[in-house]
Amino acid sequence: MHRRHFLKTSLAATAVAGFHPELFAAAKTAGRTPRVLLRNSWQSVNIGDIGHTPGALRLLEEHFPEAEIILWPGRLEHGSRDMLVRGFPKLRIVEGGLGSDGTPNTAELAKAWAEADLYLSGSGSGFPAHTHAVAFRKATSKPVGVFGVSTDPISGFGQDRDPEGGTLKDLRERALKLPSTHLADDLRFILNEAAFIFCRDTISLEYLRAQKVKAPILEFGPDSQLGMHLRDDAKGFAYLRENGLEDGKFICVIPRVRYTPYHHMRGTVLTETDRAKDAMNARTSEQDLSKLREMMIAYVRATGGKVMTCPEMTYEIETAKEYLIDPLPEDVKRNVVWRNTYWLPDEAASIYSKALAVVSAECHSPLIAYHQGTPAFYLRQPTDTCKGQMYHDFGAGRWFFEVDETNGAQLWSRLQEVQRDPAKAKARVKTIMDGVRKRQRRMVDAVRAAANVT
Repeated sequence: MHRRHFLKTSLAATAVAGFHPELFAAAKTAGRTPRVLLRNSWQSVNIGDIGHTPGALRLLEEHFPEAEIILWPGRLEHGSRDMLVRGFPKLRIVEGGLGSDGTPNTAELAKAWAEADLYLSGSGSGFPAHTHAVAFRKATSKPVGVFGVSTDPISGFGQDRDPEGGTLKDLRERALKLPSTHLADDLRFILNEAAFIFCRDTISLEYLRAQKVKAPILEFGPDSQLGMHLRDDAKGFAYLRENGLEDGKFICVIPRVRYTPYHHMRGTVLTETDRAKDAMNARTSEQDLSKLREMMIAYVRATGGKVMTCPEMTYEIETAKEYLIDPLPEDVKRNVVWRNTYWLPDEAASIYSKALAVVSAECHSPLIAYHQGTPAFYLRQPTDTCKGQMYHDFGAGRWFFEVDETNGAQLWSRLQEVQRDPAKAKARVKTIMDGVRKRQRRMVDAVRAAANVT
């Protein structure tokens, strides 16, 4: 069937007579442009989730330039859509969801399913929207790939999960003790059917291997955030000038509470789980964030440098003020800039590029910094899943800290190493990123092979 006639027929069938899987299974035509349907952009209240998408797009653009990428996003709010369009003017974005029959509920999404040679699930926690990957695979018989995800079977709320989480060592040991039948059936189905799975941390990788997942490629592959290259120097550098933040003479500090308060952010009715999360946050936030505060005090008093507190998530603007700034002694507070507005990862990247270091209780801001060549620390809380293992996996273990095993003096001691020899610290970042880029190329090679357009 001629490709144009095929698409016209398939869309008509979708709109008039419902979704017909047999129309979608034969979309390939020899010699044409390969097409990848990227499922990503899970939410926009987190610059980490925003940054996953341009990171993946950049890697595909660099190593698979002949492919057309179609983005099927979750949410593109807070200016994230405009950022992507500016950065990738040829990007095609399709909207839609699945109907009650598990098939596309918009014509543009149905057309994307018809044209795509591969469904690629972008980075995130726990294989986001995996039911959509299942539906795509069953309807089209086309390949599905997984691009840098984590799968933590221990942390969180729900049956057989532990709300307190644990250290990475603890999570690994507990995950590997689970029976080999632990994976849910639908998740096992799509992981077994996947053309490739790249886990962004080796705890997830070892867990899936222990679960006897049958994907032919099951390997470590870094979070796509590490490919995020977009910058907004005009906005970022203007902010630095306005706030007296000089190149290499300030640090960025990002707070986090143990459970993101989505119920407060969204204004939904509180559940018992929400109340339990609130109680844990109330119990632990001061003990966690006081360590960042102590490091800030030591840094300012020892160097005279400045500190910029900034958010990875929207709620952290106020968290920074309450826990990091308000309790500070006045002599230190004078040197602290409170970022009181949300931003996008491109502006964050520009600002991080000029910082001495980024110190974060969130997982993804350091990844943005590494791409810019800036040293960065991750202070991990026990509820933040196993994804933090990635720091050890890609060679940044010296800048990784378990919050319950770390104090402010230890953070300052490690930061002091960076402050005393920034060139050596930047060389460490370069070594980290050289290794990351080799793995990124391997990941895109797997995408190219799975798309298999000749």
